[in-house]
Amino acid sequence: MIRYHALDALPVRVALPALHDALEAHGTAVLVAPPGTGKTTLVPLALAGLLGGDEAPARRVVVAEPRRIAARAAARRMAWLLGEKPGASVGYTVRGERVVGRHTRVEVVTTGVLLQRLQRDQELTGVDAVVLDECHERHLDADTSAAFLWDVRQALRPELRLVAASATTDAEGWSRLLGDAPVVEAHGVSYPVETVWAPPVRPVRPPHGMRVDPALLSHVASVVRRALAERDGDVLCFLPGVGEISRVAGQLGALADVDVLQVHGRAPAAVQDAVLAPGARRRVVLATSVAESSLTVPGVRVVVDAGLAREPRVDHARGLSALTTVRASRAAARQRAGRAGREAPGVVYRCWAEAEDARLPRFPAPEIKVADLTAFALQAACWGDPDASGLALLDPPPGGAMAAARSVLEAVGAVDSTGRATERGVRLARLGLHPRLGRALLDAAEPGAGASRRAASGPSAAPADRAGGFGGDRAEVVAEVVGLLSEEAPREYGDDLVSVLRAARRGGDAYGARWRAEVRRLRAAAGGGDGGPGQPAGDGVLAGLVAALAFPERVARKDGGSYLMVSGTRAELPQESALRGAPWIAVAVADRPVGRGHARVQLGAAVDEETARLAAGALLTERDEVHWADGDVVARRVERLGAVELAVRPLPDADPALVRGALLEGLRREGFGLLGRSADAELLRKRLAFLRRHLGEPWPDVTDEALLARADEWLEPELGRARRRSDLGRIDAGQALTRLLPWASGEAARLDELAPERILVPSGSRIRIDYGDPGRPVLAVKLQEMFGLQRSPEIAGVPLLVHLLSPAGRPAAVTADLASFWKDGYKGVRAELRGRYPKHPWPEDPATAEPTRYTKARLGT
Repeated sequence: MIRYHALDALPVRVALPALHDALEAHGTAVLVAPPGTGKTTLVPLALAGLLGGDEAPARRVVVAEPRRIAARAAARRMAWLLGEKPGASVGYTVRGERVVGRHTRVEVVTTGVLLQRLQRDQELTGVDAVVLDECHERHLDADTSAAFLWDVRQALRPELRLVAASATTDAEGWSRLLGDAPVVEAHGVSYPVETVWAPPVRPVRPPHGMRVDPALLSHVASVVRRALAERDGDVLCFLPGVGEISRVAGQLGALADVDVLQVHGRAPAAVQDAVLAPGARRRVVLATSVAESSLTVPGVRVVVDAGLAREPRVDHARGLSALTTVRASRAAARQRAGRAGREAPGVVYRCWAEAEDARLPRFPAPEIKVADLTAFALQAACWGDPDASGLALLDPPPGGAMAAARSVLEAVGAVDSTGRATERGVRLARLGLHPRLGRALLDAAEPGAGASRRAASGPSAAPADRAGGFGGDRAEVVAEVVGLLSEEAPREYGDDLVSVLRAARRGGDAYGARWRAEVRRLRAAAGGGDGGPGQPAGDGVLAGLVAALAFPERVARKDGGSYLMVSGTRAELPQESALRGAPWIAVAVADRPVGRGHARVQLGAAVDEETARLAAGALLTERDEVHWADGDVVARRVERLGAVELAVRPLPDADPALVRGALLEGLRREGFGLLGRSADAELLRKRLAFLRRHLGEPWPDVTDEALLARADEWLEPELGRARRRSDLGRIDAGQALTRLLPWASGEAARLDELAPERILVPSGSRIRIDYGDPGRPVLAVKLQEMFGLQRSPEIAGVPLLVHLLSPAGRPAAVTADLASFWKDGYKGVRAELRGRYPKHPWPEDPATAEPTRYTKARLGT
């Protein structure tokens, strides 16, 4: 029996006529309705014609939700409104679970299931309308589904009706995306919500990676107790993840006459049902962001908001992706606060200072901007648009993330060199797994894959295999391990994938039940079968093989106190890890804490070198490496698995071209001091630098960069004959440099004229010019030797900077204008020095005096 009293109470009912008109006229609509108005439950029933009345045509409606828990809850709620059980008029399909009957007209699915269905049947045969719920959350699958559905409507089925529904969204953006779809708004019954700012008394450390300061969680627990004491009604507390929920629940302990419930994607169905139904006693519901808009929790009058959320992040340089803890956006904070005012006036306790609120981001980051795009890229390739340029998306995928995704897909054989999906890629896309895990599921189950030539008792065998025991046939164990990797196992299971596998087999918890259902699904999706006769494999071998095949760039070898991945990233194990000491591991889950260069292993398996070679075979190379290291040429033949050196042998007859390159690298690093250098060679280079600066071409550029670029012109054939550092020392750098002189133009013959080594001064001495500063060469000469010279000497039209020296050879004056010095500066120098050096001439008029190198005594005066 239809519960009309409940249906009539849903505020979205008044918007149904406008929504009907919009769909009749345009076929698309954007429905904006606050939480609790019935957009998720009443609208699909109305579109399907299930609310009674002969005028309502019967239609089949698919509702897409971003989360499994929301899909189940929505289907149960709609079935209850119709007085039925799920599987009759209303059913649901999530990964590993399908509750749908012959007469089902409304089917609630996750967006991931909808994508799978679209790839198998682009026309969505038999479906009349699709509702994309909670599209404001900007999950990647939801954005992709919307883009595909718009393609279907444009090219194949213009009659397919599309509704983008959200509590708060970029209505104009979605309207443009869906062909200027009409925006229909429904206004809910909202009650005032008081805000109480409840920051910690003492500063707490900001979140980084997955870590949340325990002091903040203790504070949140105290705020929950405060809220229970100060207010009536149930308390809904928002926390970023399962771990934080568990810790706060532990700190709350047993509260008198209060039930503490934990709601998240891993929660048992019974707990989820209890949260969504009124309780007999007062309740504290600890929830992730799943309760922001996807679920209605009755009885809530108080919200406690920790102010944190989890978002995906990818470190493309290191090949690591994980969730990270961030400050919740202002939009999310408003959405959370609104939960307190659904049924009556309420209050929100925000665990941060009011002054911080303005600094929060306005909206959460769209997943397409921050997430690993490998699965998205495969979906786009299978859809026929490899670069996603033709898809109707609110935000285009970042080019770097798409390039990284294409690289992974090519490595697993999912796309060809043009980015088009291969047959294997289509099969991987239909497995409902990340392409990495799909590759592992298919390849690890093949007979002979990873068969070890090494005895199980050997020193590099996986620890579990040394303990003995098999978990089942090959395909079964592979599906079990892939199931573990497709949904993160509880942390208390450990970080050794084999131990996690055995814990899951024993476990009677909610995770274990979901895992077993997923294993059954994977066996069916992969086609079943087993390893065949003569190919037994223990849990450890297969666990390591699966992890290595899924993440080949994360295969790692022990290197000192850490592990070096073949990607080049270093990884560290916790001190208590069961994997410590294994020569090789395959890292299945890792993150990189903020401020640290090394990755941190959270889940992995021991493997042997043969498994590493098999899984990361595309990265296996053997090549001659000749480079400059430790001050000399090092020539060796190296077998590498990515960044990991497997074997090294000396290379006595290295390719001369490689040796030459190494020698040039040595010159680049250590400079031309490696060559056999003399004072004459250094002087020649400085003279050429002077001419280059003041005259330009054809005089050569003799900077280090230019000389390296023209090494084949001036260092050959000597460089071609050199094999090591000592050979460089035997090259006459001065003689080699003369090859760069402009001989062809004849200018080389003017080198001594334009940039002489020495210059004749009035005393008859030939004084060396200092070319240390190519902008202004220096002539350092005793003052008495310059008497009688009216102007400063020049070379190549450039006046020399004259350092006039005392009889003792110390600088007495510096001038570039000798005539001016004789007139104005000389008197002071004469007054200061003639008493100190009386044997030397100090005439009153130096401009007309006789120059000399000698004292008065030598001159006979």
